[in-house]
Amino acid sequence: MFRLAHLSDLHLGPLPPVPLRALAGKRLLGWLSWRTGRERTHRPEVLDALVRDLHVARPDHVVITGDLVNLALPEEFALAAAWLEALGPPAWVSVVPGNHDALVALDRRQSLDRWAAYMASDDGLGDGGAPFPWLRRRGPLAIIGLSSAVATPPGLATGQIGEAQLAALETMLAGLVGDPACRVVLLHHPPLDGACVRRKRLVDAAKLRRVLATYGADLVLHGHVHALVRGTLPARSGPIQVYGAPSASNLDPRPEASAQYQIYGIERAGAGWRIAIETRRYLPATAAFAHAETHLAEPVGA
Repeated sequence: MFRLAHLSDLHLGPLPPVPLRALAGKRLLGWLSWRTGRERTHRPEVLDALVRDLHVARPDHVVITGDLVNLALPEEFALAAAWLEALGPPAWVSVVPGNHDALVALDRRQSLDRWAAYMASDDGLGDGGAPFPWLRRRGPLAIIGLSSAVATPPGLATGQIGEAQLAALETMLAGLVGDPACRVVLLHHPPLDGACVRRKRLVDAAKLRRVLATYGADLVLHGHVHALVRGTLPARSGPIQVYGAPSASNLDPRPEASAQYQIYGIERAGAGWRIAIETRRYLPATAAFAHAETHLAEPVGA
């Protein structure tokens, strides 16, 4: 059994010092949101406990589906890079960005390039020499990373894959037809119709669903909605299981939205795959993550 840990929406804090000149437009709104609420609920001590728990659980691989930072400040990307290094090496951890990681347009050298080693295909680059989509093979898995992170006007948190990525994804999935690997696709925004409000949706979700329906996948993992999401997408090769993870740092009193992460136990079952999902939830009373439940997904790829 291959064990894949999925965490999302870390919203690493505390914020570094924020110069007044940086607080314009969307960053100002994000700063106000942080200071009036998120600062109290997205806690660094929870993420410290998460790192400890992952190092004890020692899954075979870890994937993070975006929103590592909050205001997309250059200093935040540097702090997140240090956090990733403390979590584990790039061979053990894979990352795709979220909307907060693209809150404003920023030179890649000051932002996502700081995490480049965690977002690279096994050959060093994504399809066609672009950063996304990337493909990593880990054990029986073929893991594909997409970026839905785009800068948007104030009031919007939408995502977009874009035509170039969709075409490259098509080529990548076509190359995996007949491959025995379990195909896992990562992105930040949910591909399911109606999974989030319109101003936070993936605007080209229908196009992504068409590509997935044509070429197939076994598992799609996302974040963004700060709640546990379960669903399926139709495909010619059979239903694709879709799971969204809540924030890994959020001290929300609701069990379905509280700080947690999932470990997917993936093993071959005949011609397809059996997937058991363990949820590990943060318990404030013990300041540690612990087993909360195990869910058995419908078989995929059979």
